[in-house]
Amino acid sequence: MNEAIISLADVSYRYPDGTDALTNCSIKITQASKTAVMGANGAGKTTLFMHLNSLLRPDGGKLLYRRDPFDYSRTGLRDIRSKIGLVFQNPDNQLFSACVREDVSFGPMNLGLPESEVRLRVEEALKAVGMQETSDKPVHNLSYGQKKRVCIAGVLAMRPEVLVLDEPMAGLDTLMQMELTAILDQLQSEGMTIVIATHDIDFAYGWADEVLVMQNGRLLAGGLPQEVLNSSEVQMELGGKPFVAEITSSLALIGIDLRDKGKLPVSRSELLLAIGDYSFIQRRT
Repeated sequence: MNEAIISLADVSYRYPDGTDALTNCSIKITQASKTAVMGANGAGKTTLFMHLNSLLRPDGGKLLYRRDPFDYSRTGLRDIRSKIGLVFQNPDNQLFSACVREDVSFGPMNLGLPESEVRLRVEEALKAVGMQETSDKPVHNLSYGQKKRVCIAGVLAMRPEVLVLDEPMAGLDTLMQMELTAILDQLQSEGMTIVIATHDIDFAYGWADEVLVMQNGRLLAGGLPQEVLNSSEVQMELGGKPFVAEITSSLALIGIDLRDKGKLPVSRSELLLAIGDYSFIQRRT
């Protein structure tokens, strides 16, 4: 099993208005995994993400990158932000240049890289998110989904080891969500650690390797989606259960077992395939 790439040990943070956003929060994020962070509004997800990118510094506890404590010096901040890239929920909070290419090149240029290296990184990042054809397009003319892709490209140009996205699917239609999911899957298959915040329990159930559920600034539960999201305590906190799990358990009550080699379906496509396979077997017998 891969080791933790980011660890939080008893991290606490209070905003200036007195709001306790994180309280003795301990979390581990596995290297090269797809991790979904869930929880009600106000549970601490965004505050957690801002700590991962060192936009916030904890009042108590510590964060580790691999086994090294976060370094909050000027040099340390630049280093950690090149390794852990954060994409905000609203792309308009992250885009500020006149055109796509300028925006994506901002980070690498601030690293003091040679112009040729900056150009290479920008081209690679735009290709990764399928935005090469819009590289000279004004940012304000982009669609909402395109803006999100440019934000991701801007982070990828820094060549991070961890990509953190706050509600990346929010505001996207079904096709855009599928396209973005494919991008994230490809990046993870190449060894990048992907961490996203989401309210979509069905998406987390079928997509994530690990799920972390936040409650009042603490970790309520963490582990495999099939275990965490089938917990009654977690379902009560999130206000629902995975649809695929509901269908699978309902079918089991009438004697239809959809397990394949001990594994239950976790996505809509797997569920439909399992039902088709079951029907085929029943017809042959």
